[in-house]
Amino acid sequence: MDRRHDSAGKTQWHWLKPPAVAVITSARPPVGASPGTLIADPSARQSALNLTLISPETCEFVDDASLDDVEAACNNWPLIWLDCVGLANVGLIEEIGRIFGLHTLALEDVVNTGQRSKADFFDDHAFFVLSMIDDAKTSRYEQISFFFGDKFVVTFQEREGDPFEPVRQRIRTSNPSRLRHRKADYLAYALIDAVVDSYFPIVDATGDKVDAIEDELLAAPRKQHISQLHGLRRATSQLKRTIMPVRDALTTLIRSDAAFISAETKVYFNDTLDHSIRLAETVESQRETMIGLIEMQLSLSQSRTNEIIGVLTIVSAIFIPLTFLAGIWGMNFDPASSPWNMPELLWPYGYPAALGFMALVAFSLVLFFRWRKWL
Repeated sequence: MDRRHDSAGKTQWHWLKPPAVAVITSARPPVGASPGTLIADPSARQSALNLTLISPETCEFVDDASLDDVEAACNNWPLIWLDCVGLANVGLIEEIGRIFGLHTLALEDVVNTGQRSKADFFDDHAFFVLSMIDDAKTSRYEQISFFFGDKFVVTFQEREGDPFEPVRQRIRTSNPSRLRHRKADYLAYALIDAVVDSYFPIVDATGDKVDAIEDELLAAPRKQHISQLHGLRRATSQLKRTIMPVRDALTTLIRSDAAFISAETKVYFNDTLDHSIRLAETVESQRETMIGLIEMQLSLSQSRTNEIIGVLTIVSAIFIPLTFLAGIWGMNFDPASSPWNMPELLWPYGYPAALGFMALVAFSLVLFFRWRKWL
């Protein structure tokens, strides 16, 4: 980005064409790069700025704002919120950092998405990063980064769509709310709290799915229950890895002694901490329940297999002596050549007598198995 002045002296920003260098296929800086090097992900969305200007008496919303609008707002409004959607324009992000004095290491974490939730503090501003579930169906997560100081809040999002609309509505309301009368730390709290609360519908929906699978499993276990439970357990494990660091980051934020975070706002941050702890406990409970259901499904499947094997074994045990008798009486001996060669073959009632004897043997074996409680 190149900064130029027109004939009227107004600052204009021009995007410079990058030099022909090797194509970057990763957002990570190369090995040995200096700290604070910003490299955009090739798949990142183009950046757009949404500016919210706040005072106790009024507020304004500027979509597709320019950097000139931002610089002018810094001098004319007591509180501003700049929301940058899309992380492709590294030059724009660097200029935002220059305007608000943001630390380059924190800006590097903004561009390199997938950061663990954390809170860092610098001389006149704080940096807070956490993940938001962008698409519950595909379990896609989005990193949201927050900078806030005494009079500003800057947020960076990967894509459009966020849980901030209720906060915007509270700012718009004709009855001035706390957001219009308090400083940037309270606005940062409201935004962070909105992201944390956005986990509750996802966690509740997962709990409903687990309860439904548990009821089906107890009524009539099926093979697809295992795959459903494994998919939910994988999603829950990822959710746990996302929520647990939020608790630690909020704890760091509450314990800080930064001058731009008031003691009253820390009370509200503590409420958000309680929400994150409850989320973490709920997710852990759901994960343990799913592990128990998977083990129960395996036990039920093994028990069913044992029952089938037991029935087949008993049937085989009954038919073994019958097969033995049928094999003896099926031998081709001539009774006329010797009186010892199966004389019962010439008996008029030999066939029904053989069947009756075989039925008696089978019935006796069934009674024996029931006496031994094998049936």
